[in-house]
Amino acid sequence: MSGAVRDGRPEAAMSGISTTGNTTVGTFAPPSRRNTELAMLVFAVLVPVLAYANAGLAKHDELPAGMAGYGLGLAAIAGVAHLVVRRWAPYADPLMLPLATLLNGLGLVLIWRLDQEPSVTTDSLGGALAPGQLMWSGLGVVLFLGVLIFLKDHRILQRYTYISMLVAMVLLVSPLFFGEVNGARIWVRIPGVGTLQPGEFAKIVIAVFFAGYLMVKRDALALASRRFLGLHWPRGRDLGPILMVWAVSLMILVFETDLGMSLLFFGVFVVMLYVATERTSWIVFGLLLSATGAIAVAGINAHVGERVDNWLDPLALAPNGGVKESAQVMYSFGSGGMLGTGLGQGYSWLIGGIATKSDYILATVGEELGLVGMMAVLMLYGLLIERGLRTALAARDPFGKLLAIGLTGTFALQVFVVAGGVTGLIPLTGMTMPFLAQGGSSVIANWALIALLLRISDTARRPAPSPSNPTDAEQTQVVRP
Repeated sequence: MSGAVRDGRPEAAMSGISTTGNTTVGTFAPPSRRNTELAMLVFAVLVPVLAYANAGLAKHDELPAGMAGYGLGLAAIAGVAHLVVRRWAPYADPLMLPLATLLNGLGLVLIWRLDQEPSVTTDSLGGALAPGQLMWSGLGVVLFLGVLIFLKDHRILQRYTYISMLVAMVLLVSPLFFGEVNGARIWVRIPGVGTLQPGEFAKIVIAVFFAGYLMVKRDALALASRRFLGLHWPRGRDLGPILMVWAVSLMILVFETDLGMSLLFFGVFVVMLYVATERTSWIVFGLLLSATGAIAVAGINAHVGERVDNWLDPLALAPNGGVKESAQVMYSFGSGGMLGTGLGQGYSWLIGGIATKSDYILATVGEELGLVGMMAVLMLYGLLIERGLRTALAARDPFGKLLAIGLTGTFALQVFVVAGGVTGLIPLTGMTMPFLAQGGSSVIANWALIALLLRISDTARRPAPSPSNPTDAEQTQVVRP
């Protein structure tokens, strides 16, 4: 006999293994890891709640009045998100949702802590911003749920390659029709809602376009080239796409004075182009174009030139004789030391303005949590980026690989640009730290980005359907004389 029989059924069939001749086919599915995600979510909720309590005790010598509501609200958001992932994306990566929840929760605590300082919570600066950020975070999770529920397969987005480029251009151009704020045109005012930053949503739509375009054109961009100085350089006819993207990024920089979005837009394209073609020359060529454009614009645009000057000489005095923001950020990092002053006990709020809660929120992390806390936060971002790259490697289709690389590259470049600007590695760009800094558009867009990565991850890890049994097919054949 071919196997033991139990209750009238072969033992192999009961164990989930079908045997045909000498071939054994396993139908076991890989673990979904949803219980691991749930355990991590518990820690992702507890850490911000404890940080909230710590900040309240430091500022007011008592637990914050809204601590219970904040903890229950964050737990409810995380719990609903987990249930939706368990139902509609059961094989998705188990760490992305906990990491995003932890970063978002810590961002809310830091913004609330800065709200306790009267000088940065005036009516002219919008008052307390933590309640509004909590609302935007909730809307971001709603969009996260919508993406997972209604987008059954990420490959559907490939159908809208050129439509997505048109949508991205509309989003990038729309701020030109609104007024300038703090030297830049990157916001759109919506009556009854407030201001939104379309560029945060454009970065996702652009990644969809680049993934669809490069999947079709990668062979022409990779194979046809000329060798010079040890590198394979693209032909002139193939330079059209990168020159067009370079021109658009310069237009964004010139007309909107948005240095961060310009770098992000062009950088993501170069990264995806390198991944699609495996040609190092595209990276070199992209860096040359980027440096040339930045130097040219800095020479003709006063706002960009001022940021470059602040980067070159951060300790120079301001025109009014005071200390510049760049110097105050350096003082905050210096006073934080290794372990920090403790949540609620720093003076990063002296930087002043709403930028304390947005552009320079890492200064609060560095001062009150110290170098250890700063590295821990950057490690969280690093883990999230690593999971995105792992998703790209696991994706089975070229479009999914390129889209995952594009979304992860967008996230990674934004983290690098913001952290590099605050720490003085590169000029400040005015972008917001994902999930951590104040900004409704940013937190909503980044929750959507995480949802897309989870959808790709679920498709990549989902087990393939079991092959049909050949003997069953033979039994159903109709033999005609």
